[in-house]
Amino acid sequence: MSLCKHCIQGVRHEGDSQGTLKTIDGVACYVATPTVDYPKDKVILLLPDVFGIELSNNQLLADDFARNGFKVIAIDYLNGDRIPPDAMNASYDFMAWLSKHGADQTRPPLDKVIAALKAEGVTKFGATGYCFGGRYTFDLAFDNVIQCAVVSHPSLLKVPEDLKKYFSKSQAPLLINSCEVDQMFPAEAQTQADEIFGDGKFAPGYKREYFPGCTHGFAVRGDMSDPLIKAGKEGSFKAAVEFFLERL
Repeated sequence: MSLCKHCIQGVRHEGDSQGTLKTIDGVACYVATPTVDYPKDKVILLLPDVFGIELSNNQLLADDFARNGFKVIAIDYLNGDRIPPDAMNASYDFMAWLSKHGADQTRPPLDKVIAALKAEGVTKFGATGYCFGGRYTFDLAFDNVIQCAVVSHPSLLKVPEDLKKYFSKSQAPLLINSCEVDQMFPAEAQTQADEIFGDGKFAPGYKREYFPGCTHGFAVRGDMSDPLIKAGKEGSFKAAVEFFLERL
């Protein structure tokens, strides 16, 4: 796929979802397919935040990647147990929820969907992970299941351990969309990522984008009335599309 930065379709902030809900080997997925011809051997796996594939924000992201020529599979690796959207503005026992969503629970549905797609002829996988999904994008990259990785405001990473593990084990080019205020991936972690991967040290390829005035979650569910957050969401999406076009 040729790189055409000026042809990139922007991310939407509201609207109706265009994809379809589909079950792949017993796993619920949201599937967004380009309306134009696209490479049938490539798929982007979208690993959503804790609000799951049902959240309209995540569906619109999948649709927008599809508008740029990629088939996208957003996977319910939360096993039907997403955090409800109204928890965004209320207290919620996140730690209790998290105890039921470790690697033993989240990885099997990912592996099932990937195996089914391979059986259909898909040979190249990109993954874009948001918040919670960043953790499991890293895990897929550790095992070289994916060929290109994008994470936006990733959470649950052990820094610097997971960064060093990625560097030593993965062959997947890595893009990190980071921001100014993020307790899950703060400035110190961002600096360590640059020290480990930057200046050409990571041969497959590394890039980190930084969006000032943005907070954790900006790439999915930021306040679009804030011009800096709006710019961050749009900029992180554009960076992801360009990275996939160039590297996948």
